[in-house]
Amino acid sequence: MYRDRSLIPAEAIRLAALGVLAAGPRPYRDVAGEVRGFATRVAGPSLDVLGSNLELLRHEGLVRAVRGEGEAAVLEVTAAGREALDALLRANVRMPLDGVSRLVLALKLRFLPLLPVEEARDQVDRLIAASESEAARLDELARDYGADGALASWLGTEVAQARARVAWFEDLLGRL
Repeated sequence: MYRDRSLIPAEAIRLAALGVLAAGPRPYRDVAGEVRGFATRVAGPSLDVLGSNLELLRHEGLVRAVRGEGEAAVLEVTAAGREALDALLRANVRMPLDGVSRLVLALKLRFLPLLPVEEARDQVDRLIAASESEAARLDELARDYGADGALASWLGTEVAQARARVAWFEDLLGRL
């Protein structure tokens, strides 16, 4: 983890793999394909750490093969893996949203139902606070440097997206 308790790319992939396996045993190939597909669609193809990460999860005892070997193995999450998944779901999301942060956010939302309701609400509260902070930072930037021209127009779009994100998270919180 970074100092701000947000996930590094390898931990985001770890979250994805453990989250996929939390639903039940799956073949190694299926887990690898699903995690790779999800990660590259959200963050782009630069996160090419999957293969070694699944093997590392096995080595660390976070997942185990219930039958088969190698890429034909059927994997499941261990008790230690569920604890690790829980900790990863509680990590911070780094703002502004870059590729990795966007992936972490998408994974948190995808696997939010794995948390108890009160913890899920706490995580959404944190996302609201981070998005509000991002909107305030962009507002200040626009006020100080974006009086006119292309920068002003771009900052207006960024501020609107940050505010829309806050509203969306507030709506989500109301539905939990």
